[in-house]
Amino acid sequence: MPARIDDDDADLAGAVDRALAAKTMPAGALAGLADLARTIALVQGTPRPQVERCALLVFAGDHGVVAEGVSAYPAEVTAQMLGNFAAGGAAVNVFCRANGVALAVVDAGVGRPTGNLAREPAMSRAQALAHLAEGAQAAHEHIARHRAQALGLGEMGIGNTTSAAALTARLLALPAADCVGPGTGIDGERLSRKRVVVEAALALHARATDPVDALAALGGHEIARLAGAIEAAVRERCVVVIDGYVVTAALLVAWRRDPSVLRGCVFAHRSAEPGHGRALAALGARPLLDLGMRLGEGSGAALAMPLLRAAARMLTEMASFEQAGVSRRDPP
Repeated sequence: MPARIDDDDADLAGAVDRALAAKTMPAGALAGLADLARTIALVQGTPRPQVERCALLVFAGDHGVVAEGVSAYPAEVTAQMLGNFAAGGAAVNVFCRANGVALAVVDAGVGRPTGNLAREPAMSRAQALAHLAEGAQAAHEHIARHRAQALGLGEMGIGNTTSAAALTARLLALPAADCVGPGTGIDGERLSRKRVVVEAALALHARATDPVDALAALGGHEIARLAGAIEAAVRERCVVVIDGYVVTAALLVAWRRDPSVLRGCVFAHRSAEPGHGRALAALGARPLLDLGMRLGEGSGAALAMPLLRAAARMLTEMASFEQAGVSRRDPP
């Protein structure tokens, strides 16, 4: 939902609310779908929004923190998954084909891992700023190429839930234990090790509290580009569909840089990662789906696109009581 409505949006918001109230349904009958339609209208700046052309960007990058044993999979899986994306065999490929979403995968640092955040900064501030700019440019180009009305965002990077947990803990001032989850399916001793690694990283980089400094110390190449892509898409009034935990961590960076960015975002799903629920609560976000997923790739964003299309069409195509000749409810 939008974080707030500026004065310039007040007339539009009123028009959308009146249009929704006039639809042939009891008040509140479509609840969250009507809220979604309202959000899309406000993002696009029109009472007749459209989400017919959808695109999705996946950024991939390697993480030096994998050396700490925080993942069930080796670092080379990131590069192997790029091959799977290129061949069309990943879950996000399937979901994009099923839902008519234009997919692009961007190598943001595969084979060029970040520094091990438990022992050194993941990258320099200059590198973080460069990735923000590159992510913004990628979003601009992908939106323009497909004339996209909604842009989903996803990621691939073995070890990136460790970065997401560290960023979430830092930017929301939460303990590491509240933010660390199973990621690729770890449990027991390895999960405990992951918590220790995040705690060590937060202590080592205790002075990195500015969002860009936190991103440089604790983030990933793909996470930085995601943050830049979010900022650019919102500026272009394209609806941004946030995927799961890692993309939400990138949003936290963008949000800390400019809180108004939240107005352009829709949340695809609630990840099974425990830290994601904390982040959603802090952002006041209502995810569209809750299927126990924690795959990443932008899989949730691709699955959510039909809901955005349906919400926009409901606002523009569903008849009013007057148009349909249907009686309204009796007054009390």
